[in-house]
Amino acid sequence: MARFEVPEGWTVQAYMFALDPTAAQVRAFRSHAGGARKAHNTMLALVKAVMDQRAAERSYGIAESELTPSLNWSLAGLRKQWNARKDAAAPWWAENSKEAYNTGLDGLARGLNAWSAVEKGERAGKAVGFPQFKTVRSRRSVRFTTGAIRVEASRHHVTLPRIGRVKTHESTRKLARRVEVGTGRILSATVSEDAAGRWRVAFQVLVQRAVAVPGHVGAGELVVGVDVGVKADSLLVVATPDGREVARVPAPKSLTAAQSRLRALQRRAARQQGPYDTQTQTKQTPSKRWARQQRRINRTHAQAAAIRRDVLHKQTTRLAQRHQVIVVETLNASGMRSAGGRRKKGLNRALADAALAEIRRMLGYKTRWYGSHLVAADRWFASSKTCSGCGGRKPSLSLAERTYVCEHCGLVIDRDLNAAINLARLGGTLHAGQTRTSTGSSPAAAATGGNGRGATQETETTQVVNAAGREASTRHNTSNGVDPTGTASPQGEAA
Repeated sequence: MARFEVPEGWTVQAYMFALDPTAAQVRAFRSHAGGARKAHNTMLALVKAVMDQRAAERSYGIAESELTPSLNWSLAGLRKQWNARKDAAAPWWAENSKEAYNTGLDGLARGLNAWSAVEKGERAGKAVGFPQFKTVRSRRSVRFTTGAIRVEASRHHVTLPRIGRVKTHESTRKLARRVEVGTGRILSATVSEDAAGRWRVAFQVLVQRAVAVPGHVGAGELVVGVDVGVKADSLLVVATPDGREVARVPAPKSLTAAQSRLRALQRRAARQQGPYDTQTQTKQTPSKRWARQQRRINRTHAQAAAIRRDVLHKQTTRLAQRHQVIVVETLNASGMRSAGGRRKKGLNRALADAALAEIRRMLGYKTRWYGSHLVAADRWFASSKTCSGCGGRKPSLSLAERTYVCEHCGLVIDRDLNAAINLARLGGTLHAGQTRTSTGSSPAAAATGGNGRGATQETETTQVVNAAGREASTRHNTSNGVDPTGTASPQGEAA
């Protein structure tokens, strides 16, 4: 079956709404999420059993052709095996939509495919381990791709398969208007429970956007550099190539503000009976007060995350709408927090509170939405150590030095502003000679950053994953597996 392709002039966008379900609907959500977990764990146990059996048979010297047949790890293959076993494994399977079990099987197929690609050296980036069994405490989620999925005309209700009509906390008019005029088509709906216990629905929507750049794009400076930081007064510092500071966005510091409340809640939880007895080092049944306290802690974390996300969304949208070329740093955010332990726990918390990686991720898709252009500087581009006045470079610059003092020309300038200016000049070379009347077809939209200047172009296109009604939504081949011994198999084990 051919993979779904995004039509020209369209893009994929998510619309998320907080739900206000009844008690019966919450039980239905949990039942569907439990069905997904059951399908995932059942088929994972089967995959492991077959792999262990084949490994044991090889140790006995059995010929490869006589080994126990391996399993097909594609979504279609796992679904076929699940349908043959669901009556015995889950006699209650008919109570939920088939999409619940498809959610668990699809997640397992993706995990097996990623692990297989790593074992064969076909996947770049961080290594992916073998899939693990899901526990009751795993995040509850279920995805619907077929059936009655729609936004009701009341603007405050959505309809989901087997669940029915569910009330929303907020208006759905933005999505409803697109669907009504034909500029939006719902592909799927994912219902999930967040850490605070609130249920949300996220619609994957195919949206038609104008090819021309919107009129408000370019209302600000044509080219800007954006330096990100963790200080309270400089989450984002935006500057132009000529050295002018356009904006300075303070960090919300929502997690820092919640620390006093979290300390009080966690101390109280430590005095209650939790799921683990530290004296006997055994598991135990937690008390209801402990569970209630954990919900309070989770709600506090969720509120801090919501405040942070709101600030990042507003600021990145403003950047993408007002400027045509935006230059950002390429930061190894996870690596910055991977070492140091207690010696730098304060910095690690500040890095997590700032969510530096989210800024680039949001700008990545919002610049495509609004016709602007994102340039990512190379990871080793010395934006902070380079003088924006004379181009001289310092051999080292500690985090404690918040003012840049050039040893060559004597320039004294704010450290973050200096870095933003250098980033802006990096992107200015791509937009040389353009005017404010640019329509998005300028050389900046097609040029590369140039290895000599240390910039990389963010030009990837959005792709649809799991289109509505499509059966095989897993990104892998139908016969793609890896045996622990690395022996090839025609049914699904990798060489």
